[in-house]
Amino acid sequence: MCGRFQLSVKGKEISERFNVEVFDEKYSPNFNCAPSQNLPVITKATPGVLSFYRWGLVPSWAKDIKTGFNLINIRAETIRQKPLFKKVFEQRRCLIPANGFYEWRTSDKVPFRFFLKGEPLFSMAGIWDTWKDNRNMIVHTFSIITTRANNKMSNIHHRMPVILSREKEQDWLNSSDFSFLLNLLQPFDDKKMEMYRISKKVNSPGNTGAEIIKPENDGEQLGLF
Repeated sequence: MCGRFQLSVKGKEISERFNVEVFDEKYSPNFNCAPSQNLPVITKATPGVLSFYRWGLVPSWAKDIKTGFNLINIRAETIRQKPLFKKVFEQRRCLIPANGFYEWRTSDKVPFRFFLKGEPLFSMAGIWDTWKDNRNMIVHTFSIITTRANNKMSNIHHRMPVILSREKEQDWLNSSDFSFLLNLLQPFDDKKMEMYRISKKVNSPGNTGAEIIKPENDGEQLGLF
């Protein structure tokens, strides 16, 4: 799964990497992006601008925004089979920029940081929807799509977020070939990833600084265990 991620670069880097306008008054680096926060996404609906949607998908028909706490991740294997997600997948896809994500080892809940070699920005595949509360206030929400873990992650957890190659990002946003899109939802090449154990400070969403990514144990860095 993906319960936390990192987007800690300057807005200029996001702007240059994804060719979007980033407003400094809205964006600030965050080492500990967490569910229910308003976080940066890129959509076909607002091209060229970094948008901010609440993490945790709330379907348009939901009665309570708390529904989103149960839908921070959507499984790739069933995304088009379930009526709940089929229309959203077909019409409202998004990119979630990141430069790292975190996962907790199933056996002992020890957290690890995962990132791409060289530390470049990357995008996770997502879907989004629009919900209105009882005062007709509009809330845009999103969910990160997950798939089975690659070899790098499998010792930690059996799921991972779908990471899109740079060449396929615009296809994800714009293509109407749904079979093609489903084929994009694969585990990322583990040879292009790195990992290491981090502090349990990441457990608290209030800890948003660089201290949470400090390596905890050299013997467990880069998957060498």
